[in-house]
Amino acid sequence: MPKNIALQLHASDNVAIVLSNIEHGTPLTPLRVSATGLIPRGHKAALRPIRAGEEIVKYGQIIGTASKDIAEGEHVHVQNVSMAQFDRDYAFGKNARDTEMVPQNDRATFQGYRRPSGKIGTRNYVGIVTSVNCSATAARLIAREAEKRGLLDKYPNVDGIVPIVHGAGCCIGTDDEAFYKLQRTIWGFATHPNFASVLMLGLGCEANQIPLMLEVYGQPADESFRYYILQQEGGTRKTVELGLEWLEEALEYANTARREVVPASELKVALQCGGSDGYSGITANPALGHAVDLLVQNGGTAALAETPEIYGAEHLLTGRAQTREVGEKLIDLIHWWEDYAAKNNSNMNNNPTPGNKAGGLTTILEKSLGAVAKAGSTNLAGVYKYGEPITAKGLVFVDSPGYDPVSITGEVASGCNLVCFTTGRGSCYGNKPAPSIKIASNTPMFDRMNEDMDINCGTIADGSENVVQAGERIFQRILDVASGKKTLSEELDVGDAEFAPWQTYAQM
Repeated sequence: MPKNIALQLHASDNVAIVLSNIEHGTPLTPLRVSATGLIPRGHKAALRPIRAGEEIVKYGQIIGTASKDIAEGEHVHVQNVSMAQFDRDYAFGKNARDTEMVPQNDRATFQGYRRPSGKIGTRNYVGIVTSVNCSATAARLIAREAEKRGLLDKYPNVDGIVPIVHGAGCCIGTDDEAFYKLQRTIWGFATHPNFASVLMLGLGCEANQIPLMLEVYGQPADESFRYYILQQEGGTRKTVELGLEWLEEALEYANTARREVVPASELKVALQCGGSDGYSGITANPALGHAVDLLVQNGGTAALAETPEIYGAEHLLTGRAQTREVGEKLIDLIHWWEDYAAKNNSNMNNNPTPGNKAGGLTTILEKSLGAVAKAGSTNLAGVYKYGEPITAKGLVFVDSPGYDPVSITGEVASGCNLVCFTTGRGSCYGNKPAPSIKIASNTPMFDRMNEDMDINCGTIADGSENVVQAGERIFQRILDVASGKKTLSEELDVGDAEFAPWQTYAQM
């Protein structure tokens, strides 16, 4: 049991986090409060009596309203807390500060793949990307037949063959943002630097036509891109045969790629949290935030996402906006999401999930405040649409849902070449083509799921490490993984089924 049983995060907080499962009467050391009942670890206890209607405060911020009177030492959770609405001071750019950059000659480096496009990859895959679900089976058949023939055995420098398949692409409007979002996502993967070569497959009669996509985005070099259309090539079998012929050429080309020393400024790291718990906001997320600060100081880019999961904490980001325009773009997204939820008879507090609540998170406000810690302390340099190419350096934001596979799909489509994923309940997420480093918020889960968790930040709650030390470990692991060290999800070969484009259109 930790020496300290409870932790008050801010002097103005009227709740504390308990760090062990505690029973009635247990003193919440070092605080002068005792528990009035059972409180699970990671959950909250009242530090004083809280009247019904009074605001619940954690991190020095509002996380909800007491739905009934709460006694000192009582368990504070969904049974006595309701969602709160309150005014936020967006203070655009008020807290923006110049970042102290590492001198150019001292900046970190990694071993990456320099592509003809100038982009830098952290992996060397060959991809088979589909424009529509109707060509998905053909893509899988090509990959399956390649595996049967052992084609990869001849090409040791190739990390694998990845079929990128999905359930979209047809019976939708083609002149609205929802369609453009789908196109951006597919094209972001088709031109991702972690792919040396890509084959795109279409059916032929779908709404998402490949030739029209090429008109919008331009066709990449022949060595890195080819496309076939099943209806034009004579059907499934003939297209698979053509695909296998192409694959021999593509693997030969990909096998010539070699890693070289490149600056850490070429890294674009997707930030994600999933299966969060009461520890996430005090261990894994702030540790990742420190790693993000180190990355930005070395010229790199980190992409925060999951717009519903910054709800109630967005003012902490707008205050750090590099310009007012950047801050206002973020708030426009918040308003879009409020409207989107209302139109779909939902509400913003439908996130957190049951698992989040079991882990101690009561409202989306509380979850968001912990999630924003992943963003570190540097300025917000840009805000991007889902799948829109990231062009700014530093901390940026990519619009997406909070559902992890959909969110990360958008970040990778925007150009992220590596993923850092914090979790408290234990996510098993992997990604192809972008390796996913999974970071545990608490030691019991890390020990239980040590075949899936790459880094343990439960050490912070255990008292054996601080946030800075854990953040430095994460930053070093980012460089190692970017240089080719496999993540545990890669060791398990997880990541073939995680491509999940965000669908907001009317399916007709």
